[in-house]
Amino acid sequence: MRIGAFSRRTGVSQRLLRYYEEQGLLAPRRLPSGYREYEEADVRTVRGIRTMLAAGLSTRTIAELMPCHVDDGVGLVPACWGVLPELLKERERLDTAITDLLSARDALDGIIAVTPQPEPDDIGAGAEAGVVPAGAVC
Repeated sequence: MRIGAFSRRTGVSQRLLRYYEEQGLLAPRRLPSGYREYEEADVRTVRGIRTMLAAGLSTRTIAELMPCHVDDGVGLVPACWGVLPELLKERERLDTAITDLLSARDALDGIIAVTPQPEPDDIGAGAEAGVVPAGAVC
């Protein structure tokens, strides 16, 4: 199938499909006219790419892991234990990012907790929209 139909079939934009190809993640067959021709196996490959992206992996990491994945007829699955260290490293990176985000949220909660609340009289003066009334002391 051509790129337009493939894009509709996978739900991935044509631009992203070309990007996946540039990154070495997808290798459609080229017709003599230069058009890309995708096959059913490419649908499963794109699903695998999307799954790995959703898991927080970069396209660089996915490109490194792809040679150790096989198409089982449903999707891409790891075929060798050699990918495990990289997957565990990525999980650790995500754990660190989650910890950092939770710390940032806690800090923001602390700032919110000590921020003065508008007085009932201020509500009609625009405080509900974040507008400080003229003459207000902040």
